[in-house]
Amino acid sequence: MYNGLLYAHSGLRWVVLVLLLAAIFNAFSKKKNGTWTDKDKKITLFAMIFTHIQLLIGLVLYFISPKVSFTEGFMKETVLRFYAVEHLVTMILAIALITIGYSKSKRATVDTKKFSLVATFYLIGLILILAGIPWPFRIPGAGWF
Repeated sequence: MYNGLLYAHSGLRWVVLVLLLAAIFNAFSKKKNGTWTDKDKKITLFAMIFTHIQLLIGLVLYFISPKVSFTEGFMKETVLRFYAVEHLVTMILAIALITIGYSKSKRATVDTKKFSLVATFYLIGLILILAGIPWPFRIPGAGWF
């Protein structure tokens, strides 16, 4: 079960990144004079839904992973600290910002404001996600998939 969830979590990150990039690009391209359509709503909604699915899989992994350890001195070891604290906190912040951006854009009445909110919150969320992913050049033993 652990390996299946780990592969799903690793593979789904690419779907999340593509959907976030699509939502951000869409929002920036229509920010000046675009009209909010069902397509725009779907892009932002799917990006948010997939980040939440990624979070749920990640939370299950957090509690069953051997990489997450709260042994004495774990804060001094970079890999253990990354998986136990940094990755979790960064991702929760990013997903919270994406959710806030979606909710605020849903309540906005002006189309340009909707695009502006999505562009801002989703971009900050994407930056946090990119900073929190265990890239192979950052964390020893991490892979591209």
